[in-house]
Amino acid sequence: MIPIACPQIGAEEEAAVLAVLRSGVIAQGPQVACFEQAFAAHCGVRYAVAVSSGTAALHLALLAHGIGPGDEVITTPFSFIATATSILLTGARPRFVDLDPQSFNLDPKLVAAAITPATKALLPVHLYGHPADMDALGALAAHYGLAMIEDAAQAVGATYKGRPTGSFGTGCFSLYATKNITTGEGGMITTNDEQIADRLRLLRNHGSRVRYHHELLGYNFRMMDLQAALGLAQLAKLEVFTAARRANAAYFTAKITHPRLSKPQTYGDVQHVYHQYTLRVAGDRDAAARYLADQGVGTAIFYPIPIHQQQLFRELGYTDHLPKSEQAAREVLALPVHPGLSATDREQIVAALNSLPLLETTAVGA
Repeated sequence: MIPIACPQIGAEEEAAVLAVLRSGVIAQGPQVACFEQAFAAHCGVRYAVAVSSGTAALHLALLAHGIGPGDEVITTPFSFIATATSILLTGARPRFVDLDPQSFNLDPKLVAAAITPATKALLPVHLYGHPADMDALGALAAHYGLAMIEDAAQAVGATYKGRPTGSFGTGCFSLYATKNITTGEGGMITTNDEQIADRLRLLRNHGSRVRYHHELLGYNFRMMDLQAALGLAQLAKLEVFTAARRANAAYFTAKITHPRLSKPQTYGDVQHVYHQYTLRVAGDRDAAARYLADQGVGTAIFYPIPIHQQQLFRELGYTDHLPKSEQAAREVLALPVHPGLSATDREQIVAALNSLPLLETTAVGA
């Protein structure tokens, strides 16, 4: 089976982690500081703050901007649930806006209509590695005085009009095992605001900058030196990984010809990093996934249930009907696009896709 994801760990990562183990400094230490500096340079920002996960990055970014009870944060329902639950963790409330069906990202026109006096931040997601429309969203944030918090969990290395994701506001990255680069678990927050960076460092470390002196309510959301050493080795390979993902995506776009498969496209002056290569299946998507599995091709659905339809949010009183997100949840199917694919793998994936039966369109997706 060709896996949907395959972390690329080599001798450099092994040597880096072993060096930390031998150093005796395993928790947050000099490797974390080096990783933060390298990540900030990569994103073209002044500061990067390493944390324990992408979810922690979102949570702390919101807190650092003063988001709390009574506030609303506009975001997408078509993402991993942490995008929205990180808002709930602050005491604020997500306000969901439907997506642009081409990019799968927030539709800025709908965002503009959703802003209320309670809105305090925009939280766009650069879904699948395709940057959101940061000109339009940034203009809205500036006009209404809103914080801009980018969920760039899937978009390390992506650019919008030449600017890296994570440089338009406060950027939140995931370094989970299946991401484009990994620290196993981990996250990173990027910013040009010195006060935000200082508050983030306090929040991740029990509200403390001097040991046993605590200025505010904080958390244990630190990154270990072991993780940072792995991240430094991975970051050095990011350009190579990204080039491989883009080459794989270009191959699929050129070779997939099945009439019921809609291939992803890029829109505007963006550089997609293809964390996922996501098709739309016009027909029985789940039957297509089963057929591909029988052909030895792993797939995944990101995401089968929009956040506003999750039980948690239904119980919180959410009754939104967001048709474009709901349709996407019925149709999307992600292919393996990771750098570990061989030429034979790519050929097998395309052959399987192009031999799919002409599946009838299901009633719910019609």
